[in-house]
Amino acid sequence: MRPVIPYVTAALLFGLGVYGVLRRRNAVLVLMAVELMLNAVNLILVTADTTAKAVLPHSGQVFALFVIVLAAAEIGVGLAIVLQLYRLRASVTVDDVPLTEPTADRLGAGPAADRVGAGSAVDGTEVDR
Repeated sequence: MRPVIPYVTAALLFGLGVYGVLRRRNAVLVLMAVELMLNAVNLILVTADTTAKAVLPHSGQVFALFVIVLAAAEIGVGLAIVLQLYRLRASVTVDDVPLTEPTADRLGAGPAADRVGAGSAVDGTEVDR
């Protein structure tokens, strides 16, 4: 068997997955693109196992099995995060997800944000000392 065809197919799958991760805004489609990349890696591992003589027999297939288990766990956790995001924001677009924690000036605290200092907490309430 010539390993060129599986390697080219895996490269195309991986490239399609990278394109999906970089261009998609829907979190579910981003997870599907990550799955494409993981399947491309599986294809490379199995192809390398069948074409190259390794020290350990079937090592590429064992690694592919570990990647499948990792992908299943990633989908479980990823879908749980996407469902929680949908419950909180009613949208699963990746652009709407805040990447930093809100600070006092972005919370809209108004005049209370001016009082933040030695005797005040971050949210503007007084702290007894």
